Amino acid sequence: MRNGSLRPVAVLAATCLVFGLTGPRAARALDVERPEVRRFIDHMVQDNGFKHGALRRLLRTAQKQNSIIDAMNRPAEKAKLWYEYRQIFLTEKRIRDGIDFWVAHREELERAAADTGVAPEYIVAILGVETQYGRQTGRYRVLDALATLAFDYPERAPFFTSELEQFLLMAREDRVDPRTATGSYAGAMGAPQFMPSSYRRFGMDGDGDGRIDLWSNWPDVFHSIGNYFREHGWQSCAPLMYEAELALLRVPASDGRRFSLDETIGSLREQGAQLRDACDATPDSTEAGMIAVDRPDGLGWRVGLKNFYVITRYNRSSLYAMAAGELAAALRYHVDHERLPVPDEIAGASVLELPW
Repeated sequence: MRNGSLRPVAVLAATCLVFGLTGPRAARALDVERPEVRRFIDHMVQDNGFKHGALRRLLRTAQKQNSIIDAMNRPAEKAKLWYEYRQIFLTEKRIRDGIDFWVAHREELERAAADTGVAPEYIVAILGVETQYGRQTGRYRVLDALATLAFDYPERAPFFTSELEQFLLMAREDRVDPRTATGSYAGAMGAPQFMPSSYRRFGMDGDGDGRIDLWSNWPDVFHSIGNYFREHGWQSCAPLMYEAELALLRVPASDGRRFSLDETIGSLREQGAQLRDACDATPDSTEAGMIAVDRPDGLGWRVGLKNFYVITRYNRSSLYAMAAGELAAALRYHVDHERLPVPDEIAGASVLELPW
């Protein structure tokens, strides 16, 4: 494809006989005679116009992947503190790779930024955090992942049944072969790791070729990430977060571990927060929230604004949003200053001094 390549995705054709299965396989194929599977097929036929026989044949190729159930049931790893989490994503290699990626796709990124209002560094940072710039998009067949979770994971069956429906609709609309598309064990797809419902709602045809491809078409990928942010309320050219200092013995109402816009700049100042680098003209009515920042020498604080909240719509973790924000700031700084190679101190505290 002329726009560069991540991983080829076969175009669905009626004559395609090769399934091209990838990723781990289980011993048992999906039983399409199960009542819940039959109900799903009937729903897809009646409400979405699928052909009964063709859908049955497709779902018979779905394989229950026990490793997917294991991954969903695996106890969560010990929650990382910010300074532990940060060192995973703010590495010299990830920043250097991000700079190279940005330079290689500068024109396409600038076009997406102009169309969506989201600066290139945030688009690139999301790709860097999610899939290392498209290198690691997942090894499971999406059909296997979603069918496994829809019909063999009762805890969240309604959600994944809906996502399976959205995936099949997406495959039909964008001519993606549902038997070869790969993603995460939860069914997240492509370079930006969109779930099927997000793919259909926020995916954009960035190059005007009449289809949306988030695996192998960079303009589509860039525009789709930008559109996701825009539709969640991204504010162009607005700051992401501020460093904050709290007056002695003043503790915010929120513990700062799960971010929400439950404060304003004014209310936080009343609680004793002093915002570093905050513009004096920032209205007190500006929505904001506190972010707890665990550092090796103790607990610190930041204040997140609307754009920080938008990133948490992509992933609810405040640590994720901070990592994406810092990676974006580092990429912007080094691209603007043409500072290659990346200096050793980039993985240290110097990144915190960059504007958000």
